[in-house]
Amino acid sequence: MAEAEPDFYSDSEVVAHPKPYFDMMRAKCPVAREPHQNTMMVTGYEAALEILTSKDGTYSSLTSVVGPKPPLPFTPEGDDITELVEAHRTEFPWSGHLVCFDGETHARARALLGSLLTYKRLKANEDYLNGLADKLIDGFIDAGTCNVVPDYAHATTAYAISDILGIPEEHRAELLEVIGPVPSQLEGDADYKIGPDPLIFLKERFDEYIRDRQENPCGDLLSDLANARFKDGSTPEPDLLSHLARFTYGAGQDTTSRLMAMAILILAEDAELQARLRTNPDQIANFIEEVLRFDAPVKCAYRLALKTTEVADVEVPAGTILNISLMAASSDPEHFDHAGEFDMDRQGNRDHMGFSKGSHACLGAPLGRLEARVVIERILARTSDIRISEEHHGPAGDRTFRFEPTYSFRSLADLHIEFDPA
Repeated sequence: MAEAEPDFYSDSEVVAHPKPYFDMMRAKCPVAREPHQNTMMVTGYEAALEILTSKDGTYSSLTSVVGPKPPLPFTPEGDDITELVEAHRTEFPWSGHLVCFDGETHARARALLGSLLTYKRLKANEDYLNGLADKLIDGFIDAGTCNVVPDYAHATTAYAISDILGIPEEHRAELLEVIGPVPSQLEGDADYKIGPDPLIFLKERFDEYIRDRQENPCGDLLSDLANARFKDGSTPEPDLLSHLARFTYGAGQDTTSRLMAMAILILAEDAELQARLRTNPDQIANFIEEVLRFDAPVKCAYRLALKTTEVADVEVPAGTILNISLMAASSDPEHFDHAGEFDMDRQGNRDHMGFSKGSHACLGAPLGRLEARVVIERILARTSDIRISEEHHGPAGDRTFRFEPTYSFRSLADLHIEFDPA
């Protein structure tokens, strides 16, 4: 009897080791249906790029966060379900947030927020980031050990996005506690976490921030957002501004902290790479790009086919949820030479899908790159050797790492390291 195909959406082994699963699906076809949730897994680079950059209304981003769970709130009928989707739009998880917007609604909201995340603002934040990273390192440097995920990576991103937004310092620790852990996806979440607005618990506080900044602007991102205008000069609804602020706060923490933790894991397993980057810190940016290609913080995004179409010579019926496997596309041997190897010197090293592609590519990618670079620079400068803790993760060649139980994200639950202070 043939061995049953693992379930991408519930198998903890696939959560911990997704690449063999993606390789198996790609060997079938770059676009192949899986049997458990009836989604189509898109594992080929060119097929993924075609879908992510499509602008003709064939696909919707409404399912982009949670994919097939919960199921569609209706039964698809016919070869064009566009009107049916619009009639049920507010019933989809995360539908109140930018990541699930489509068409002109998405373009206007993204342009509004993107105009505020300027190079000047990010550059001005770099000194704060350096000071923050050193302050956090000061807290564990003498111990010679650290749990990277909470004590360094997540702490950096949480306080950095709070600083950029202009959240009052006295509120920052409380908000961190309120936002809580990564949604599990595998183990089930509270209803609000899969509702139209999973950040509803932050709404009252952020509505207050927006009102206050409209009356008393003070030069931070919240102030600029609260007083922003669309390109045509019209005024956004206050509820949209609150949604954008809350989404920026939430997204500004998770993705980059996952990237940082994975980068430090890779460094801790390679003493020669550490030495190279300590000697040549200008190469850290290239290192970050290869981490994004090799083991990125987001495993997949999802699209809903609004119209019956064809991808890679495979028919995709209207109503199909496509799993755009970003990690698989970034490891496609048809596109990347020796794709299974970590090589920070590879040509075209920004061609990966670590931050996705197309109109929904990560808006905060420049900030994420900056934060990751600073975090890696400072921990390398403050240490002379970083090692994986064998007490927590086992010996070299037989490591065990715990990942958050989520099928969409690549999220280390903890990463214990040991090091020698510089």
